[in-house]
Parts: sequence; C-alpha cells; structure tokens
Amino acid sequence: MKVNHLVKQAQKGNKEALLQLIMADKDAYYRLAYTYMGNEHDAMDAMEDMIVTLYEKIDQLKKGEAFYSWSKTILVNRCKTLLRKKDRLLPLENETESLFAALTDDNPYRDAESEMNMEVLLSHLNAHQREAIELRYVHDLTYQTIADITGAPLGTIKSRISQGIQKLEILIGGGSF
Repeated sequence: MKVNHLVKQAQKGNKEALLQLIMADKDAYYRLAYTYMGNEHDAMDAMEDMIVTLYEKIDQLKKGEAFYSWSKTILVNRCKTLLRKKDRLLPLENETESLFAALTDDNPYRDAESEMNMEVLLSHLNAHQREAIELRYVHDLTYQTIADITGAPLGTIKSRISQGIQKLEILIGGGSF
C-alpha cells in the first residue's frame, strides 16, 4: 500500500482511499484509544470522532508519509477531549482498582495475567512517565511520534521514559530492560 498515493486520493475527496488508510492500521488505533479511554465503547466513540476529523481535515496534511503519526495525534486529542467532556481523569492516572476493572473486560488485545502485573508496576509511575512508556513499548511508537502526539519536547519524552524505566527497575529488583 502506498500511503502517499492514498493520501493524495483522499485529499481529492476519495472516501475509499481514506478508508483504506484507516483500515490498514485499525488495530493500532483501537489499542491506542482503549489505552486512554479504558473501555471499548468510549474507545470506539473516540475512533469515530477521529475518522470524522480526518475526513474534514485531510487536505491540511502536507506530507503523506506522516499520515499515521498525524492521525494518531488526532485520536489522542479526541480521547483527551472526550475525557474532559465527561469530567473524568485519564485511565493513565486512575487508581489501581479501575485499572483492574478494565483488565477484566472482554478484550482480545489483553493477556490478563501479564497485563495485570504490568498495570501494577505502571501504576507506580507518574501519569506522564506512564503515558510515554505505554506509547513507546505497548504501541511501538517512535520517540518523535510520542513527542508529536503529546506536544512535549523530544528530550522530555526521552527523559520521561528513562526515568520511568529506572523506577520500574527499582520496583522489580534491579536489572535492565
């Protein structure tokens, strides 16, 4: 699939091209939305909002190869907006019991036992460290993409990840990831 070609087609009004772009990475979009929203229904709402925004603003995208980074930034912003509207905290900042509740949901992307152990460990980090580590290691995003999504400088993202990993190492008894 040639992302640049599909982006150009979508910018000319080809809805099918935009749909192809979205469907090619739909699982990653869902996992990212679920990380922020904490449940399937809200994650799907955020994805729907993202799709509408992509359709409305695709002509503003300058570099076709940046589509996935750009669209994931839009998705994260939609998640944060929806959470603000609901007057809720981000799942990344919730207390441990709500994290465990999210793990019991029927979700094909979660392995309950290992995920629960990781959630307990991640709950000891501050919200920014946890967000950066999850985006890097769960969603496999680059440091620059994380910086773009969160609006934080690249150096800050690297620092958050480094400090978070150091805390995790201490929690599990040393060693290196």
